[in-house]
Amino acid sequence: MSVATVTARVAQLQALMAGPTAAPAPVATTSATSSSASSADFAARLASVTDPSATTAASPTGATGTTGATGTTGATGATGTGATGTGAATPYAAEIDAAAAKYAVDPALLRGLIRQESNFNPSAGSPAGARGLTQLMPGTAAALGVDPSVPAQAIEGGAKYLRQQLDRFGNKPELALAAYNAGPGAVARYGGVPPYAETQNYVRKVMAFAADYRQAGAAASVSPAASALTAATAPTSALPYSTT
Repeated sequence: MSVATVTARVAQLQALMAGPTAAPAPVATTSATSSSASSADFAARLASVTDPSATTAASPTGATGTTGATGTTGATGATGTGATGTGAATPYAAEIDAAAAKYAVDPALLRGLIRQESNFNPSAGSPAGARGLTQLMPGTAAALGVDPSVPAQAIEGGAKYLRQQLDRFGNKPELALAAYNAGPGAVARYGGVPPYAETQNYVRKVMAFAADYRQAGAAASVSPAASALTAATAPTSALPYSTT
């Protein structure tokens, strides 16, 4: 090979090595919203109501506090234990889903109510006499035909009573929850959520819990499909076993 040929080859290699390189692809960024517009709008409406001097209200279930008999706001979140169902995993998930389907109520809303009333403690009780997961007073439980000490019956009774309030107040969850806490008479008298701090906090908390459970239930329902899609589209190795 001549010197000229070698020189030409070297020049070609230098030109190739000095060529432009592809710029790295930009990394996509995402942002997350902290709450739904409907939740923010509802919170704003509640905040605009003037709170009277009275801080407690007579509840149809007899509960005098918004944290239930356990004195907590609930710590099980959306990852509790329980059977599979149409909603998020929680204690008594199968019973909650069955009662929600029977009375056509949102299973996430029923979960939120139970979390607020008893924190999923079937032995919860209030000084006023409310008992069970859904904190039913003896008279209310008797009228509903349930035994509040039996978890499945307490859940069914709570779902049935919640359905009655939804029917009475235009299928509006916040008004039905206010009626569950403060009594339907108070909701009718004020034409909306009563201006009681206890009841307003109760409605806010249950609605927030329900939103969490709704989101968790939706995520759980799409996970199997997403996993199947990932498995179907994932590249396969030409070698089934490692050679190292």
